Amino acid sequence: MNFGVIGTANIARGALLPAIGKSDHRVLAIASRDQDRAASVAEEFDVPRAYGSYEALLADDDLDAVYNPLPNSLHAEWTKRAADAGLDVLCEKPLGVDATEAREMGAYCEERGVTLMEAFMYRYHPRTERVAEIVAEELDEIRGLQATFQFPLRGRPDDVRLNPDLAGGSLMDVGCYAVNATRLLLGEPDAVYARTADTRDSGVDTHVTGLLEYDDEVTAQVSASFDTQDTQRYRVEATNGWLEVDPAFVPRGDDGVSIEYAIGDRHVVEEFDPVDQYRLEVEHFAESVATGRTPRTDAEEAARNMAVIDAFYESARAGESVPVEN
Repeated sequence: MNFGVIGTANIARGALLPAIGKSDHRVLAIASRDQDRAASVAEEFDVPRAYGSYEALLADDDLDAVYNPLPNSLHAEWTKRAADAGLDVLCEKPLGVDATEAREMGAYCEERGVTLMEAFMYRYHPRTERVAEIVAEELDEIRGLQATFQFPLRGRPDDVRLNPDLAGGSLMDVGCYAVNATRLLLGEPDAVYARTADTRDSGVDTHVTGLLEYDDEVTAQVSASFDTQDTQRYRVEATNGWLEVDPAFVPRGDDGVSIEYAIGDRHVVEEFDPVDQYRLEVEHFAESVATGRTPRTDAEEAARNMAVIDAFYESARAGESVPVEN
């Protein structure tokens, strides 16, 4: 599969370009609004073609698919433009700015016969699959879950993640992982009660905490922040034991990862060899395109995640618990 990369975002340079390079696929072209910037990144990663506009990249007839790591508010526009060009799309999370937009993107791509997949890379790590199995098969009567993804954002004041016009915010940037993991393990919540803080007067949330409510009296606490120290973990509490994953979403360095859990009197630490979860994500995307199967993280899954995030923001504005609209 020949990929084109729309933009030169950090996630593209730091993760996806190397991941595609390790796979059986290749990055054929990269685009930036600055031709020199595109040429520089293309040279760094041995990408054959560099374009000074996104439109020029989409007009390249040798491409099969695009990777879209643009700021959140631009995902829909350029995903749709790629679909118009007949290109399959691997789009960074969150797929759309809200659940409605995510569903519209999915319908648009389906109408044009192209595959659309949200790039939630941690969902393709073997550890995540094993966690879901343990929670479903070994933990009885889950009573609660805590999930968080926080880090100190020390970038420039004009960082896209602090820009409300680009759909920034800690919940959209990293809290979406904690919401996704909660939904994966507990299912869809009925309601959300949330509080947000904008500690930098940026117009977006820099810290958020929410309580997800389920009809069987299970609760989950989810948080995200740009203000606190690096923390990414989740823990499930059940009547017969617990399970914890730390670090949960982005392995630190080249080390392997683990799951720690206790079931009754049995305490277990399962170790996993290092893998490139971004490469596994790319390979799942390519396989989905080749076979016509729906990706694990398709537009409908993305919309359900965004429905919870939408409820976070609505609750924070209203100051009360609000239902999740699925």
